[in-house]
Amino acid sequence: MHQASAEDLPLAEASLDVVHARWAYFFGPGCEPGLDELERVLRPGGTSFIIDNDPTTSTFGGWFRRGFPDVDPVAVEHFWTERGWSRERLGIRWDFENRDDFEAVVRIELPTATAEEVLVEHPDATGVDYAINLWWRTFG
Repeated sequence: MHQASAEDLPLAEASLDVVHARWAYFFGPGCEPGLDELERVLRPGGTSFIIDNDPTTSTFGGWFRRGFPDVDPVAVEHFWTERGWSRERLGIRWDFENRDDFEAVVRIELPTATAEEVLVEHPDATGVDYAINLWWRTFG
């Protein structure tokens, strides 16, 4: 196993067929160095899959927009599509066995003030509907 930043992968050029990243690039603009490195390590014909938040729909998407008001979903979509990525929107759920686990994850995912507001607004929740984007691109 290797540990490295997205901008400096300890892998040879054109050494991978598939790259998968989760919750790494959902702010779009500013991620170019990591995406350039991803392209460097993919073989011709290799495919990358990226899973990130879809803040345009779902209850969690609304929470995300509240917590990160500077993230423009339209700009993020444009960022990906202008670079040749395709998207599949997926609806999923987070369901937890107990309230403590739910609260812990909400507090990890959202800024403190937003997380506390959400938890007060949903006092009995142990789960939430969640939308994600699956972006993919095959490199030449």
